Amino acid sequence: MLRQILLLPLRLLTGLGNGVLALLILFEEWGWEPLQQLVARISRWPGLRWIEARVRALPPWAAVAVFSLPTAMLLPIKLLALWAVGRGHVLLGMLVIVVAKVVGTAVVARLFALTQPALMRLRWFAVVYAHWMRLKHAVLERARASWAWRVARVVKRQWRQRWRRYRR
Repeated sequence: MLRQILLLPLRLLTGLGNGVLALLILFEEWGWEPLQQLVARISRWPGLRWIEARVRALPPWAAVAVFSLPTAMLLPIKLLALWAVGRGHVLLGMLVIVVAKVVGTAVVARLFALTQPALMRLRWFAVVYAHWMRLKHAVLERARASWAWRVARVVKRQWRQRWRRYRR
């Protein structure tokens, strides 16, 4: 009995961690590719094509640095947003965090698409990436089998049908 009571917080933390991981994977699944494609369209502009070519040609460790850059650049912005929340500007702070997350994800997704060949030449990165992909697919498989996922797919399909009818 005592053991069960002692394990309860660990189970709660594990469940919370699994929930956060699932949300992260779902955000990546739904946001990563469309945002990457949006930035790819923007990067077709004349000056940006040159930058993309340079990023593609980077050696592996330079690719790691460039890939990590958006995270380092967005951290002060997110801290400023948390400061705004602490000062009572909750809506502004939350808006800044959401915009920073979306913009950061878009940029990181595009940078990953450009630097992935160089990054995969680093053995440690290839191992971590393979492990992440296995974990991601396992979580997605469980999520897709859930009742909530199936309901969300039905709702999404209904909204698409309504949107198509409205556009006609």
